[in-house]
Amino acid sequence: MSSMDAWVKEYSDQKNQLCAKAPWLEAIRQRAMDLFAENGWPNNRMEGWRHTSLVALDKETFARPDDNINDEKINSVINTIKTNEPSHWMVFVDGVYSDKHSYIDKLPSGSVLKPVSQALSDYADDIQAILSESDQKSSPAALNMALTVDGAFIKIGRGESIELPVNLIFISSGNGRYAFPRSYIIADKGALACVTEHYVSLDPSDSSTSLTNAVTHLRLSEGSNITHLKLQTESKSAFHIAYTDAHQEGKSVFNSHSMAFGSKLARNDITTSFNGTHCETLLNGLYLVDGRRHIDHTTHIDHKQPHGISREHYRGVLSDFGRGVFCGRVRVGHGAAGTDSLQSSDSLLLSKMARADSKPELEIYADDVKCAHGATVGQLDENSLFYLRCRGLDESFARNLLIYAFAAEVVNRITAPSVREQVSALIQSSLPGSISLGDI
Repeated sequence: MSSMDAWVKEYSDQKNQLCAKAPWLEAIRQRAMDLFAENGWPNNRMEGWRHTSLVALDKETFARPDDNINDEKINSVINTIKTNEPSHWMVFVDGVYSDKHSYIDKLPSGSVLKPVSQALSDYADDIQAILSESDQKSSPAALNMALTVDGAFIKIGRGESIELPVNLIFISSGNGRYAFPRSYIIADKGALACVTEHYVSLDPSDSSTSLTNAVTHLRLSEGSNITHLKLQTESKSAFHIAYTDAHQEGKSVFNSHSMAFGSKLARNDITTSFNGTHCETLLNGLYLVDGRRHIDHTTHIDHKQPHGISREHYRGVLSDFGRGVFCGRVRVGHGAAGTDSLQSSDSLLLSKMARADSKPELEIYADDVKCAHGATVGQLDENSLFYLRCRGLDESFARNLLIYAFAAEVVNRITAPSVREQVSALIQSSLPGSISLGDI
Protein backbone atom coordinates (compact mmCIF):
# COMPACT_ATOMS: atom_id res chain seq x y z
CA MET A 1 0.00 0.00 0.00
CA SER A 2 1.36 3.43 -0.95
CA SER A 3 1.61 6.31 1.51
CA MET A 4 -1.23 8.07 -0.32
CA ASP A 5 -3.49 5.03 -0.09
CA ALA A 6 -2.64 4.70 3.61
CA TRP A 7 -3.79 8.27 4.34
CA VAL A 8 -7.00 7.83 2.36
CA LYS A 9 -7.70 4.58 4.24
CA GLU A 10 -6.91 6.28 7.56
CA TYR A 11 -9.51 8.95 6.82
CA SER A 12 -12.07 6.39 5.66
CA ASP A 13 -11.58 4.26 8.79
CA GLN A 14 -11.99 7.23 11.14
CA LYS A 15 -14.56 9.23 9.20
CA ASN A 16 -17.51 8.50 11.49
CA GLN A 17 -15.53 9.25 14.63
CA LEU A 18 -14.02 12.45 13.26
CA CYS A 19 -17.37 13.96 12.33
CA ALA A 20 -19.46 12.63 15.24
CA LYS A 21 -19.25 15.84 17.33
CA ALA A 22 -19.79 18.18 14.37
CA PRO A 23 -21.64 16.64 11.40
CA TRP A 24 -21.26 19.92 9.49
CA LEU A 25 -17.53 19.18 9.29
CA GLU A 26 -18.01 16.09 7.13
CA ALA A 27 -18.25 17.94 3.81
CA ILE A 28 -15.26 20.14 4.68
CA ARG A 29 -13.16 17.16 5.70
CA GLN A 30 -14.10 15.19 2.59
CA ARG A 31 -13.13 18.07 0.28
CA ALA A 32 -9.82 18.40 2.13
CA MET A 33 -9.10 14.68 1.83
CA ASP A 34 -9.94 14.76 -1.88
CA LEU A 35 -7.55 17.68 -2.35
CA PHE A 36 -4.72 15.84 -0.64
CA ALA A 37 -5.43 12.64 -2.57
CA GLU A 38 -5.26 14.63 -5.82
CA ASN A 39 -2.07 16.60 -5.08
CA GLY A 40 -0.12 14.50 -2.55
CA TRP A 41 2.89 15.80 -0.67
CA PRO A 42 4.48 18.90 -2.24
CA ASN A 43 7.71 18.52 -4.19
CA ASN A 44 10.25 21.01 -5.50
CA ARG A 45 8.58 21.20 -8.91
CA MET A 46 5.69 23.04 -7.26
CA GLU A 47 5.57 26.81 -6.86
CA GLY A 48 6.43 27.76 -3.31
CA TRP A 49 8.19 24.45 -2.62
CA ARG A 50 11.27 24.75 -4.83
CA HIS A 51 13.69 24.62 -1.91
CA THR A 52 11.81 22.07 0.22
CA SER A 53 10.32 18.78 -0.87
CA LEU A 54 8.13 16.52 1.24
CA VAL A 55 8.30 13.52 -1.09
CA ALA A 56 10.30 11.68 1.58
CA LEU A 57 6.97 11.33 3.39
CA ASP A 58 5.74 9.15 0.52
CA LYS A 59 8.04 6.45 1.85
CA GLU A 60 6.78 6.70 5.42
CA THR A 61 3.74 5.28 7.16
CA PHE A 62 2.54 6.54 10.52
CA ALA A 63 0.42 5.10 13.30
CA ARG A 64 -2.48 6.61 15.23
CA PRO A 65 -1.93 8.28 18.62
CA ASP A 66 -1.20 5.96 21.53
CA ASP A 67 -3.57 6.21 24.53
CA ASN A 68 -1.25 4.28 26.85
CA ILE A 69 1.74 6.57 27.27
CA ASN A 70 3.38 6.54 30.68
CA ASP A 71 2.25 9.56 32.74
CA GLU A 72 5.66 9.90 34.35
CA LYS A 73 7.28 10.44 30.97
CA ILE A 74 4.71 13.07 30.05
CA ASN A 75 5.15 14.86 33.38
CA SER A 76 8.91 14.78 32.94
CA VAL A 77 8.63 16.55 29.58
CA ILE A 78 6.19 19.12 30.95
CA ASN A 79 8.47 19.88 33.89
CA THR A 80 11.34 20.72 31.54
CA ILE A 81 9.15 23.44 30.00
CA LYS A 82 7.26 24.79 33.00
CA THR A 83 8.59 27.75 34.93
CA ASN A 84 7.63 29.28 38.25
CA GLU A 85 5.72 31.95 36.36
CA PRO A 86 1.92 31.56 36.79
CA SER A 87 0.46 30.43 33.47
CA HIS A 88 -2.33 28.58 31.73
CA TRP A 89 -1.21 25.16 30.44
CA MET A 90 -2.91 23.01 27.82
CA VAL A 91 -1.20 19.72 27.01
CA PHE A 92 -1.73 17.65 23.86
CA VAL A 93 -0.14 14.24 23.29
CA ASP A 94 0.06 13.27 19.62
CA GLY A 95 -2.52 15.96 18.92
CA VAL A 96 -5.03 14.75 21.54
CA TYR A 97 -5.91 16.90 24.57
CA SER A 98 -4.82 15.59 27.96
CA ASP A 99 -7.06 17.07 30.64
CA LYS A 100 -5.19 15.51 33.56
CA HIS A 101 -1.93 17.15 32.54
CA SER A 102 -3.43 20.57 31.82
CA TYR A 103 -4.19 23.51 34.08
CA ILE A 104 -6.38 26.48 33.19
CA ASP A 105 -6.56 29.26 35.76
CA LYS A 106 -9.33 31.81 36.13
CA LEU A 107 -10.13 33.73 32.94
CA PRO A 108 -11.94 37.03 32.27
CA SER A 109 -15.70 36.54 32.01
CA GLY A 110 -15.84 36.90 28.22
CA SER A 111 -12.82 34.78 27.39
CA VAL A 112 -12.57 31.07 26.61
CA LEU A 113 -9.71 28.57 26.72
CA LYS A 114 -10.62 24.97 25.96
CA PRO A 115 -9.76 22.13 23.57
CA VAL A 116 -11.35 22.25 20.14
CA SER A 117 -12.96 18.87 20.78
CA GLN A 118 -15.09 20.60 23.45
CA ALA A 119 -15.55 23.88 21.56
CA LEU A 120 -16.97 22.37 18.37
CA SER A 121 -20.52 22.43 19.69
CA ASP A 122 -20.57 25.66 21.75
CA TYR A 123 -18.49 27.75 19.34
CA ALA A 124 -19.39 26.16 16.02
CA ASP A 125 -20.23 29.53 14.43
CA ASP A 126 -16.77 30.94 15.21
CA ILE A 127 -15.00 27.87 13.85
CA GLN A 128 -17.22 27.66 10.77
CA ALA A 129 -16.57 31.33 9.97
CA ILE A 130 -12.80 30.78 10.06
CA LEU A 131 -12.89 27.58 8.02
CA SER A 132 -15.11 29.20 5.38
CA GLU A 133 -12.45 31.83 4.62
CA SER A 134 -9.36 29.65 5.10
CA ASP A 135 -7.17 28.60 2.22
CA GLN A 136 -7.12 24.82 1.89
CA LYS A 137 -5.02 24.82 -1.31
CA SER A 138 -1.95 23.57 0.56
CA SER A 139 -2.09 19.78 0.57
CA PRO A 140 -0.43 19.40 4.03
CA ALA A 141 -3.00 21.82 5.52
CA ALA A 142 -5.73 19.88 3.73
CA LEU A 143 -4.55 16.59 5.26
CA ASN A 144 -4.58 18.30 8.65
CA MET A 145 -8.19 19.36 8.08
CA ALA A 146 -9.17 15.83 7.12
CA LEU A 147 -7.59 14.11 10.13
CA THR A 148 -7.41 16.65 12.97
CA VAL A 149 -9.12 15.59 16.19
CA ASP A 150 -8.13 18.39 18.56
CA GLY A 151 -6.23 21.60 19.23
CA ALA A 152 -6.64 24.71 21.34
CA PHE A 153 -9.61 27.06 21.09
CA ILE A 154 -8.80 30.48 22.53
CA LYS A 155 -11.20 33.42 22.44
CA ILE A 156 -10.41 36.70 24.17
CA GLY A 157 -13.46 38.88 24.87
CA ARG A 158 -13.95 42.47 23.79
CA GLY A 159 -11.54 44.77 25.63
CA GLU A 160 -10.30 41.89 27.80
CA SER A 161 -6.77 40.80 28.56
CA ILE A 162 -5.61 37.30 29.45
CA GLU A 163 -2.92 38.47 31.82
CA LEU A 164 -1.27 35.08 32.41
CA PRO A 165 0.68 33.58 29.51
CA VAL A 166 -1.09 30.79 27.64
CA ASN A 167 1.17 27.78 27.00
CA LEU A 168 0.15 25.05 24.58
CA ILE A 169 2.39 21.97 24.86
CA PHE A 170 2.26 19.56 21.91
CA ILE A 171 4.11 16.36 22.79
CA SER A 172 5.08 13.88 20.10
CA SER A 173 5.42 10.35 21.46
CA GLY A 174 7.58 9.25 18.52
CA ASN A 175 7.45 5.56 17.58
CA GLY A 176 6.05 6.37 14.15
CA ARG A 177 3.05 8.30 15.47
CA TYR A 178 1.32 11.21 13.74
CA ALA A 179 -0.30 14.34 15.15
CA PHE A 180 -2.61 16.82 13.40
CA PRO A 181 -3.44 19.61 15.86
CA ARG A 182 -5.50 22.57 14.59
CA SER A 183 -5.88 25.57 16.89
CA TYR A 184 -7.96 28.74 16.81
CA ILE A 185 -7.05 32.07 18.42
CA ILE A 186 -9.79 34.72 18.22
CA ALA A 187 -9.25 38.21 19.63
CA ASP A 188 -12.27 40.50 19.87
CA LYS A 189 -11.94 44.28 19.64
CA GLY A 190 -9.22 45.62 21.95
CA ALA A 191 -8.26 42.16 23.28
CA LEU A 192 -4.78 41.29 24.50
CA ALA A 193 -2.99 37.93 25.00
CA CYS A 194 0.32 36.08 24.69
CA VAL A 195 0.22 32.48 23.43
CA THR A 196 3.19 30.11 23.19
CA GLU A 197 3.15 26.83 21.28
CA HIS A 198 5.77 24.31 22.46
CA TYR A 199 6.47 21.37 20.16
CA VAL A 200 8.55 18.71 21.92
CA SER A 201 9.27 14.99 21.75
CA LEU A 202 8.62 12.54 24.55
CA ASP A 203 12.15 11.25 24.04
CA PRO A 204 14.52 13.77 22.38
CA SER A 205 16.93 10.95 21.49
CA ASP A 206 14.22 8.86 19.81
CA SER A 207 15.47 7.69 16.40
CA SER A 208 12.07 6.62 15.09
CA THR A 209 10.27 8.82 12.60
CA SER A 210 7.23 10.85 13.64
CA LEU A 211 5.03 13.45 11.96
CA THR A 212 3.57 16.67 13.32
CA ASN A 213 1.34 18.57 10.89
CA ALA A 214 -0.05 21.62 12.73
CA VAL A 215 -2.33 24.49 11.71
CA THR A 216 -3.02 27.63 13.76
CA HIS A 217 -5.63 30.21 12.78
CA LEU A 218 -5.54 33.71 14.30
CA ARG A 219 -8.25 36.33 13.88
CA LEU A 220 -7.46 39.77 15.28
CA SER A 221 -10.31 42.27 15.52
CA GLU A 222 -9.84 46.03 15.55
CA GLY A 223 -7.33 47.28 18.11
CA SER A 224 -6.42 43.80 19.40
CA ASN A 225 -2.88 42.77 20.26
CA ILE A 226 -1.68 39.16 20.07
CA THR A 227 1.83 37.85 20.65
CA HIS A 228 2.25 34.36 19.22
CA LEU A 229 5.41 32.38 20.00
CA LYS A 230 6.40 29.01 18.66
CA LEU A 231 9.25 26.95 20.10
CA GLN A 232 9.99 23.75 18.16
CA THR A 233 12.46 21.29 19.71
CA GLU A 234 11.23 17.93 18.43
CA SER A 235 13.64 15.03 17.98
CA LYS A 236 16.06 15.09 15.08
CA SER A 237 14.24 12.22 13.39
CA ALA A 238 10.88 14.00 13.27
CA PHE A 239 9.04 15.65 10.40
CA HIS A 240 7.41 18.96 11.34
CA ILE A 241 5.02 20.87 9.07
CA ALA A 242 3.18 23.95 10.31
CA TYR A 243 0.89 26.62 8.86
CA THR A 244 0.09 29.81 10.78
CA ASP A 245 -2.69 31.88 9.25
CA ALA A 246 -3.48 35.36 10.65
CA HIS A 247 -6.10 37.93 9.57
CA GLN A 248 -5.87 41.44 11.03
CA GLU A 249 -8.45 44.20 11.26
CA GLY A 250 -7.70 47.91 11.69
CA LYS A 251 -5.10 49.01 14.27
CA SER A 252 -4.43 45.43 15.37
CA VAL A 253 -0.93 44.25 16.33
CA PHE A 254 0.37 40.76 15.62
CA ASN A 255 3.81 39.69 16.85
CA SER A 256 5.03 36.26 15.70
CA HIS A 257 8.22 34.60 16.95
CA SER A 258 9.26 31.26 15.44
CA MET A 259 12.20 29.45 17.05
CA ALA A 260 13.14 26.20 15.28
CA PHE A 261 15.79 23.98 16.87
CA GLY A 262 14.47 20.45 16.27
CA SER A 263 13.31 17.91 13.63
CA LYS A 264 15.16 16.56 10.61
CA LEU A 265 12.84 18.39 8.22
CA ALA A 266 10.69 21.34 9.21
CA ARG A 267 8.56 23.66 7.12
CA ASN A 268 6.90 26.71 8.72
CA ASP A 269 4.43 28.71 6.63
CA ILE A 270 3.38 32.00 8.24
CA THR A 271 0.92 34.38 6.57
CA THR A 272 -0.89 37.51 7.68
CA SER A 273 -3.38 39.69 5.85
CA PHE A 274 -4.02 43.38 6.66
CA ASN A 275 -7.78 43.74 6.23
CA GLY A 276 -7.93 47.16 7.94
CA THR A 277 -5.88 50.33 8.11
CA HIS A 278 -2.95 50.98 10.48
CA CYS A 279 -2.23 47.29 11.12
CA GLU A 280 1.15 46.27 12.51
CA THR A 281 2.99 42.96 12.41
CA LEU A 282 6.36 41.57 13.42
CA LEU A 283 7.57 38.24 12.04
CA ASN A 284 10.69 37.24 13.93
CA GLY A 285 12.49 33.93 13.57
CA LEU A 286 15.60 31.96 14.43
CA TYR A 287 16.70 28.47 13.37
CA LEU A 288 19.71 26.31 14.22
CA VAL A 289 20.52 23.52 11.77
CA ASP A 290 23.20 20.83 12.05
CA GLY A 291 23.82 17.33 10.70
CA ARG A 292 21.78 16.90 7.52
CA ARG A 293 18.72 18.65 8.89
CA HIS A 294 16.57 21.02 6.83
CA ILE A 295 14.47 23.93 8.15
CA ASP A 296 12.32 26.21 5.97
CA HIS A 297 10.49 29.42 6.90
CA THR A 298 8.15 30.68 4.18
CA THR A 299 6.19 33.86 4.92
CA HIS A 300 3.64 36.08 3.22
CA ILE A 301 2.53 39.52 4.43
CA ASP A 302 -0.36 41.01 2.45
CA HIS A 303 -0.77 44.78 2.87
CA LYS A 304 -4.33 45.18 1.59
CA GLN A 305 -5.11 48.47 3.33
CA PRO A 306 -3.28 51.81 3.82
CA HIS A 307 -0.77 52.73 6.52
CA GLY A 308 0.27 49.24 7.52
CA ILE A 309 3.61 48.56 9.18
CA SER A 310 5.44 45.24 8.89
CA ARG A 311 8.83 44.14 10.14
CA GLU A 312 10.34 40.79 9.29
CA HIS A 313 13.64 39.46 10.66
CA TYR A 314 14.90 35.89 10.29
CA ARG A 315 18.32 34.50 11.18
CA GLY A 316 19.82 31.05 10.79
CA VAL A 317 22.93 29.35 12.17
CA LEU A 318 23.99 26.40 10.01
CA SER A 319 26.71 23.79 10.50
CA ASP A 320 27.74 20.38 9.09
CA PHE A 321 25.55 19.62 6.05
CA GLY A 322 22.57 21.56 7.40
CA ARG A 323 20.30 23.56 5.11
CA GLY A 324 18.18 26.58 5.94
CA VAL A 325 15.59 28.22 3.73
CA PHE A 326 13.88 31.59 3.99
CA CYS A 327 11.32 32.69 1.40
CA GLY A 328 9.54 35.89 2.36
CA ARG A 329 7.00 37.70 0.23
CA VAL A 330 5.56 41.12 1.02
CA ARG A 331 2.68 42.25 -1.18
CA VAL A 332 1.49 45.86 -1.18
CA GLY A 333 -1.89 45.98 -2.86
CA HIS A 334 -3.58 48.71 -4.86
CA GLY A 335 -4.58 51.56 -2.57
CA ALA A 336 -2.30 50.48 0.30
CA ALA A 337 -0.61 53.89 0.41
CA GLY A 338 1.54 54.74 3.41
CA THR A 339 2.80 51.17 3.79
CA ASP A 340 6.06 50.84 5.73
CA SER A 341 7.70 47.43 5.32
CA LEU A 342 11.16 46.10 6.16
CA GLN A 343 12.32 42.54 5.54
CA SER A 344 15.68 40.96 6.34
CA SER A 345 17.22 37.49 6.31
CA ASP A 346 20.71 36.70 7.64
CA SER A 347 22.45 33.33 7.66
CA LEU A 348 25.65 32.32 9.45
CA LEU A 349 27.51 29.35 7.94
CA LEU A 350 29.79 27.44 10.31
CA SER A 351 30.95 24.82 7.80
CA LYS A 352 31.83 24.63 4.12
CA MET A 353 29.00 22.20 3.35
CA ALA A 354 26.20 24.10 5.10
CA ARG A 355 23.76 25.79 2.74
CA ALA A 356 21.43 28.75 3.07
CA ASP A 357 18.77 29.73 0.50
CA SER A 358 17.18 33.14 0.89
CA LYS A 359 14.54 34.70 -1.31
CA PRO A 360 13.04 37.96 -0.01
CA GLU A 361 10.40 39.42 -2.35
CA LEU A 362 8.53 42.70 -2.66
CA GLU A 363 5.43 43.00 -4.84
CA ILE A 364 4.25 46.63 -4.89
CA TYR A 365 1.11 48.01 -6.58
CA ALA A 366 0.76 51.29 -4.67
CA ASP A 367 2.51 54.65 -4.58
CA ASP A 368 3.79 56.53 -1.54
CA VAL A 369 5.21 53.48 0.23
CA LYS A 370 8.45 52.77 2.06
CA CYS A 371 9.65 49.22 1.50
CA ALA A 372 13.04 47.56 1.75
CA HIS A 373 14.42 44.04 1.87
CA GLY A 374 17.80 42.38 2.10
CA ALA A 375 19.61 39.11 2.69
CA THR A 376 23.10 38.18 3.82
CA VAL A 377 24.96 34.87 3.97
CA GLY A 378 28.41 34.73 5.57
CA GLN A 379 30.83 33.18 8.02
CA LEU A 380 32.20 34.32 11.36
CA ASP A 381 34.18 37.51 11.04
CA GLU A 382 37.86 36.67 11.45
CA ASN A 383 38.71 40.20 12.65
CA SER A 384 36.12 39.97 15.43
CA LEU A 385 37.43 36.53 16.38
CA PHE A 386 41.01 37.87 16.46
CA TYR A 387 39.88 40.82 18.61
CA LEU A 388 38.36 38.50 21.23
CA ARG A 389 41.37 36.15 21.17
CA CYS A 390 43.66 39.13 21.83
CA ARG A 391 41.68 39.87 24.98
CA GLY A 392 42.29 36.52 26.57
CA LEU A 393 39.39 34.36 25.29
CA ASP A 394 40.23 30.94 23.94
CA GLU A 395 39.15 30.20 20.37
CA SER A 396 36.17 27.98 21.25
CA PHE A 397 34.68 30.46 23.70
CA ALA A 398 35.28 33.37 21.33
CA ARG A 399 33.51 31.56 18.48
CA ASN A 400 30.57 30.71 20.72
CA LEU A 401 30.33 34.29 21.88
CA LEU A 402 30.11 35.55 18.29
CA ILE A 403 27.52 32.89 17.37
CA TYR A 404 25.40 33.78 20.38
CA ALA A 405 25.66 37.51 19.60
CA PHE A 406 24.43 36.80 16.06
CA ALA A 407 21.37 34.92 17.38
CA ALA A 408 20.72 37.27 20.32
CA GLU A 409 19.38 40.04 18.10
CA VAL A 410 16.39 37.83 17.28
CA VAL A 411 16.02 36.53 20.84
CA ASN A 412 15.99 40.03 22.33
CA ARG A 413 12.83 40.86 20.37
CA ILE A 414 10.89 38.27 22.39
CA THR A 415 8.95 40.16 25.03
CA ALA A 416 7.99 37.12 27.15
CA PRO A 417 10.82 36.76 29.72
CA SER A 418 10.36 33.03 30.35
CA VAL A 419 10.42 32.16 26.65
CA ARG A 420 13.36 34.46 26.01
CA GLU A 421 15.34 32.75 28.78
CA GLN A 422 14.41 29.31 27.48
CA VAL A 423 15.49 30.17 23.93
CA SER A 424 18.74 31.65 25.22
CA ALA A 425 19.49 28.44 27.14
CA LEU A 426 18.72 26.31 24.07
CA ILE A 427 21.12 28.34 21.95
CA GLN A 428 23.89 27.98 24.51
CA SER A 429 23.33 24.22 24.82
CA SER A 430 23.56 23.93 21.03
CA LEU A 431 26.94 25.63 20.82
CA PRO A 432 30.01 23.40 20.29
CA GLY A 433 30.86 21.81 23.61
CA SER A 434 27.63 23.23 25.12
CA ILE A 435 29.70 25.98 26.72
CA SER A 436 27.73 28.31 28.98
CA LEU A 437 28.31 31.95 28.25
CA GLY A 438 27.01 33.03 31.64
CA ASP A 439 25.22 36.32 32.13
CA ILE A 440 26.01 37.94 28.81
